[in-house]
Amino acid sequence: MERKSNNIRQLDDAFRQNFMGGQIVITNGVNALSDIEKLRLFDLVKHFDDFNEDNDPHGEHDFGCVPLQGKRYFWKIDYYDKDLLYHSPDPTNPEITKRVMTIMRAEEH
Repeated sequence: MERKSNNIRQLDDAFRQNFMGGQIVITNGVNALSDIEKLRLFDLVKHFDDFNEDNDPHGEHDFGCVPLQGKRYFWKIDYYDKDLLYHSPDPTNPEITKRVMTIMRAEEH
């Protein structure tokens, strides 16, 4: 199980740090930000490294919370099949998995 978590973590980190290899979804609350604020938020997500037992109990780096201008924003990575219809049967396999990161204001969760 630890090896699987390590593989997922590596794939999640690569996706989060460069926003490539998956799909990014933003909520209405994030979309309402100015372009400059969105860029700041995306930069905070890309550089997030405050993983701990409370926010990352499985060690997969699939969730985080970042502050921006006094508000909290969550990001979450989910794993789907390539058609985005079902959860991926194996998130360690990029050939059959599409990562989707949702970025939202905390109160939109």
